[in-house]
Amino acid sequence: MVYLVVAIESLERQPLFRQIDRGNISRFSFRILTGFAYRDLLFSSNAYEPKNLNAARSSMRAIPSLSLLKSALLGQLILSTGSRWCRYLLLATLAPACWAQVSTSSGATEAATPQNQLAVNWLYGAYIPKGAPLEPLTGDERFKLFVRQSFTTPGIYVKTGFFTLHDQVRNTPPEWGDGFEGFAKRLGTRQTQFLLQNSFTSLGNAMVGWEPRYDRCKCDGFWPRTRHAIVRNFVTYDRSETHLRPQLMPYLGSFGAGVITATWQPGDPNYLVKGYQSALTQAWVGSLINVLGEFAPDITRKLKKHKK
Repeated sequence: MVYLVVAIESLERQPLFRQIDRGNISRFSFRILTGFAYRDLLFSSNAYEPKNLNAARSSMRAIPSLSLLKSALLGQLILSTGSRWCRYLLLATLAPACWAQVSTSSGATEAATPQNQLAVNWLYGAYIPKGAPLEPLTGDERFKLFVRQSFTTPGIYVKTGFFTLHDQVRNTPPEWGDGFEGFAKRLGTRQTQFLLQNSFTSLGNAMVGWEPRYDRCKCDGFWPRTRHAIVRNFVTYDRSETHLRPQLMPYLGSFGAGVITATWQPGDPNYLVKGYQSALTQAWVGSLINVLGEFAPDITRKLKKHKK
C-alpha cells in the first residue's frame, strides 16, 4: 500500500498530471478503496492471512462503519467517473456481482485440469478457477497464453470495439472526423494499442517470472471477493506463486502503448500525457475485469436457474 500511495502522490505532483482529464476517476475514492483492499488482503483474505494476525483481523472486522464507508466510496467512484459509458460499465459490472452474492462453500471448487492453467475467457481474459492450483508457467506456456489473449480469443477485439465506439461517439481526435475513415483510423489505433500493451505486459512478466493470470479468490462473501479482485489489479505473484509483488507490467505496458500510438495521432498530442492516461485507464478497467471474472461463475449459475 505504501508503494502505491507514494507512486500516486509522486504522479500527482508532476505538472503533466494537471493536463489529464481528472473527470475519468475520483482519485480520492479510488485510493481509499485500494487502501481497504490492501488492508483486507493482509487481514481478511483466507488465502493470505498470516497466522499471527487473527486478533487484528477480528478487531478490524468488528468495525461496522468500515463497510458503510467502503460502500459510500464505491458509490462516489461510480458517480464521479466522467463518461456516461464508463458509469454504465461500472454499474453493469458491479451490480451483477452484488446480485450474485451467494453463500459459496469452500469445498465446492472447480476441477483442476491442465487446461485450467491456460484458460482465457472472451470477456475477462486469463484466469485460474477457484479450485485449480496456481502453478508457474513455462516459457512455452506463456507464449501460448499471449497468443490466446492477443489473437485467438475475442476478448481483445471486444475491448477494441468498445473503446473505438467510445472514441467515435466523442469524435476523438476531431481531426479524423466522424465518418467511416475516421472510424477505421480509430479502430486501427486502438487495436494496435492493445496488442502492444499485451506484448509489453507479457514480455515484462516473462522476464521477471511474474504471474500474468487472475486467480479467483478462495474466500467467501461479496466484499472479500471484491477486495481480492481489486487488489490483484495492483499486486501479483513472483515465480514462487506465493510471494506478492507490485503489478507493474500492465501499467508499464499501457504507458508504453499509449506513448507509441500517440506518435501518429493528429493535433500534436503530448506523448507522456497519453501514456499517463493509458496507465490510469488500466487501473479502473483492470479492476472491473477482475471483479467480473471473480463473479462470472455465480452470475452464470443464477442465469441458468432462472431459465429453468
